[in-house]
Amino acid sequence: MSGNFFDSNVLLYLASGAQDRIARIQRLVDDGGTISVQVLNEMASVSRRKFRMSWQQTSVFIDRTKGLLDVIPVTIDIHQSGLHLAERYGFSIYDSFIVAAALAADCDTLWSEDMQDGMLVDGRLRIVNPFRI
Repeated sequence: MSGNFFDSNVLLYLASGAQDRIARIQRLVDDGGTISVQVLNEMASVSRRKFRMSWQQTSVFIDRTKGLLDVIPVTIDIHQSGLHLAERYGFSIYDSFIVAAALAADCDTLWSEDMQDGMLVDGRLRIVNPFRI
């Protein structure tokens, strides 16, 4: 399976009010894709802390996201793979778990704003900044 995997930093633009970025991300999400439970956790944290959403607003935002994208769990295998990727490529621990989840979901594109744009991981997953294409 090939497809899109989304980092939380990209999906959070859907709640940002930045219309140009919302439109760009919405087009990508409309094509479908995958996220991990970690992405949902990060979205909930930022929604509450940075965007100051109420619990109800946060819940609606998370539920809408779950309705648009496939969600995979963070398994022990993903955790182990993430640790290996962090050591091999120098990713931060949490970024490495995102990359590991994308690889586990057999995605070929990881949309992320804060990782190395254009980087190819394990010869099969390309990290792409959606605002640089």
